[in-house]
Amino acid sequence: SHSCSHHKAASLIQFKNSFSITQTRDAAVYCDDIAGLKSYPKTNSWKEGTDCCSWDGVTCDHLNAHVIALDLSCRLVPRSLGNLLQLNHLDLSWNQLSGQIPRSLGNLLQLTHLVLWENQLSGKIPRSLGNLLQLTHLVLWQNQLSGKIPRSLGNLLQLTHLSLSGNQLSRQIPLSILNLTQLEYLRIGENSLQGSIPDEVIAFPNLISLSLTGNLLNGTLPSWLYTAPSLKLQFDPWKSFDSSFEDQCLSDSNNSFNGEVSSLICNVTFLQILDLSHNNLSGTIPQCFGNLSDSLGFLNLKKNKFYGTIPLTFAKGCQLSNFNLNGNLLEGPLTPSIFNCKGLEVLDLGNNKINDTFPHWLGSLPQLQVLVLKSNHMHGSLCVNSSKSSPFFFSKIQIFDLSSNYFSGPLPVRYINSFKAIINLEKIGSTVSYMGENDHGGRGFYTYSIGIVIKGQYMELVKIFNMWMIIDLSNNQFEGEIPKVIGKLNLLKGLNLSHNNLNGGIPTSTRNLTSLEWLDLSSNRLSGTIPNRLTDLSFLSSLNVSKNQLHGQIPQGKQFNTFGNDSYEGNKCCSNRELCGFPVSKGCNIIELAPPNVLEKDGSKSNIACGWKVVLIGYRYGIVLGMSVGYVVFQIGKPKWLVNLVESQHEKRRRRMSKKGNRSNRRRRI
Repeated sequence: SHSCSHHKAASLIQFKNSFSITQTRDAAVYCDDIAGLKSYPKTNSWKEGTDCCSWDGVTCDHLNAHVIALDLSCRLVPRSLGNLLQLNHLDLSWNQLSGQIPRSLGNLLQLTHLVLWENQLSGKIPRSLGNLLQLTHLVLWQNQLSGKIPRSLGNLLQLTHLSLSGNQLSRQIPLSILNLTQLEYLRIGENSLQGSIPDEVIAFPNLISLSLTGNLLNGTLPSWLYTAPSLKLQFDPWKSFDSSFEDQCLSDSNNSFNGEVSSLICNVTFLQILDLSHNNLSGTIPQCFGNLSDSLGFLNLKKNKFYGTIPLTFAKGCQLSNFNLNGNLLEGPLTPSIFNCKGLEVLDLGNNKINDTFPHWLGSLPQLQVLVLKSNHMHGSLCVNSSKSSPFFFSKIQIFDLSSNYFSGPLPVRYINSFKAIINLEKIGSTVSYMGENDHGGRGFYTYSIGIVIKGQYMELVKIFNMWMIIDLSNNQFEGEIPKVIGKLNLLKGLNLSHNNLNGGIPTSTRNLTSLEWLDLSSNRLSGTIPNRLTDLSFLSSLNVSKNQLHGQIPQGKQFNTFGNDSYEGNKCCSNRELCGFPVSKGCNIIELAPPNVLEKDGSKSNIACGWKVVLIGYRYGIVLGMSVGYVVFQIGKPKWLVNLVESQHEKRRRRMSKKGNRSNRRRRI
């Protein structure tokens, strides 16, 4: 093999000396943790007098020693490049490149791979990139590029990978993009593109992955979506490229597409990710979607206007891990064939018109972590026949949201006992991660999302933190007492049981919910006092026990000093007893400060223990007084005033007893 020329080496040394090297935290996370690339400056090995073909990040042609590839990904590099006309592979991803993409890149006519993703590049995409006729991979995603997509990109007939997502591009998608018939991966989501998608029946016959999500696009879905044969997954030898592109993905979410989804989409037999969420699509969901489930892992049709029923049949080899139909007009019962999706982790059917009893068979899905059935017409009891128990029984559930339905009966003690992940019997892991990161090949670029009420506010979580543990059974017709087993859920972050018909006291076992951040028990018929030990919940930042029948002193100290009057308003018990103490305006008298000397129904001894404190205080003062009187008697004899007091009290007691005896004798005679 040949050594590189002195001229090429000098150009690279000049290139190296024109910038300084630093490492950003985000780049380190990606390079070290996700891409598995060691974060160190590759240019450390670039030294004068050595063969540049042996330098880190430099690849040479073995025949003539031309520098043909420069890979400085995960490093900070300059704003300008050398005059390396033989270059065919340029990867500058995950750096802090700023400024504009230089027009001179259009001179690198041998270039096949141009990768500048995850930088801070701004300005317009140069039209000169349309000169790179050998280009197969153009990856500019996650920068700050603006303006329109240049029509000249339609000249790149060899292009198979085009990614412009995560920029600030606007205007319409140019018609010239239809010339790119070799495209396998097209990602132009998360921009501000407008208008309709160019439609051509024969466009993109090799398309495997499409993302248009998060734009301002409208109109109907183009016909070529239904005719792309979607080739089988292929191994991509280009290691530094975004490996998530190996998924066969169709993502058109967060636009304004309308019309119906044709059943022809089921011809896309190898589709793994289908995301049409947040559009205005209508009609029925094609029943053939159930047949797609043997390859489809991610199906998201959230926030559209689909009506009718959920597909009735799911394939026995169902691969779905995320199934989201939230926010449509779907009705009818749930199909038990969802049970075929053994790997299902997230099932979100909330905000529809589903009319059914609770599908207990869902508890047998061994991987289910998130179940959202809120805001439907579901009804009946959650009590389950012990003979129908399963070995899993929601053992991995972390988010359980059945709010705003018509469920009745007692709270589901059997389910609560089986929530092993929340009880901390199921290993979750302590590292910071998000649900779905380990799916689709472990690439982590398509995580799960969900909408949920947190501390009284509805929030859309674009990612679900793996430590979120939430139970929301609010706005139903549950009755009876809050079971003491609720205290087992020591990893629980949020508990909402508001707007039901629950009665009895707040169980003192709630003091064991040491991870709890919000607790809403409002609008029930709860009685008794608020357990003082709730002040030990150091993470509790939101509390609502308003509109119940609670009374007595509000616990004081720690985070309870941060809760306002609205946390307690509307509580009034029998005999006009109310909550008292800070922050409400009513002060507490001595009687209200002393809790009743009775055992709580959940077996707690806190009240009787508190009662004994009062008794012991009385004994203490009685002993002191008795000893003092005894000492006086012993020293000076019986004081006259004390003798008179005792004798007068004794005489009064003797007269009362005599009167009672006379009355009883008269009754016997009668």
